[in-house]
Amino acid sequence: QVKLTESGGGSVEVGGDLTLSCAATGPSSASGRYCMAWFRQTLGQEREGVASLSTDGREMYYADDVKGRFTISHDRTENTLYLQMHNVKVEDTAVYTCAVVRTLHVCDLIRRYNVWGQGTQVTVSP
Repeated sequence: QVKLTESGGGSVEVGGDLTLSCAATGPSSASGRYCMAWFRQTLGQEREGVASLSTDGREMYYADDVKGRFTISHDRTENTLYLQMHNVKVEDTAVYTCAVVRTLHVCDLIRRYNVWGQGTQVTVSP
């Protein structure tokens, strides 16, 4: 079972930048194709997809409210997923969690992901 560990969360002011990391460890297949994604959730709200990609580099998706501000990327050698957050807003405050699923299907944000990290808190202050 793949294990995901997020890091990089913290406090940042409006307009600032932050980069989240998600390290994937455990059994893996060199020929496998995975969807990897970032989700976020605030207290009392449903979890929402932020960005996703396929590890073969052919697909990438973003939620409308982060397009142009966030960038998702994957380092194959380190097997680490990143989320670069630029020009953050107060409404970006949430617990950010990475997720992965091995699949040949579309790697969008409505895909069912079956392995999840523990999450990292991002707090944006005015």
